[in-house]
Amino acid sequence: MATQGYFISRNNDHDQLSFHRNEYLNLPDLQFFLWCQDRYRVNRGVYNTIDCWFYTNGIVSITNRRIYIIAFLDFVLDSGEQDNHYKYIRFGNGGLTVKLHQFTKSIEKRNIY
Repeated sequence: MATQGYFISRNNDHDQLSFHRNEYLNLPDLQFFLWCQDRYRVNRGVYNTIDCWFYTNGIVSITNRRIYIIAFLDFVLDSGEQDNHYKYIRFGNGGLTVKLHQFTKSIEKRNIY
């Protein structure tokens, strides 16, 4: 996987240009998780599963992995499939893995062109 070609921020172009220097990437682990929880409504178990999935799929650097985590969570929110009635985002049985594979394929398509 490559981080090129997939813009992480949903807010504005300035955020996209300075993303590698983004303060959130350098937070201690707990604070980064809490930031993700607040912004994306992700619980600790789902967050840990996402983090582990990227690690086992070759994203070893913590900074790069955090970029992927944020990009994935943006991808999930942008898909519009989440029900806002729940405290946390839900994927259903096997749904998280399916969504991670969809995300990976979307990145691969962007890097081909």
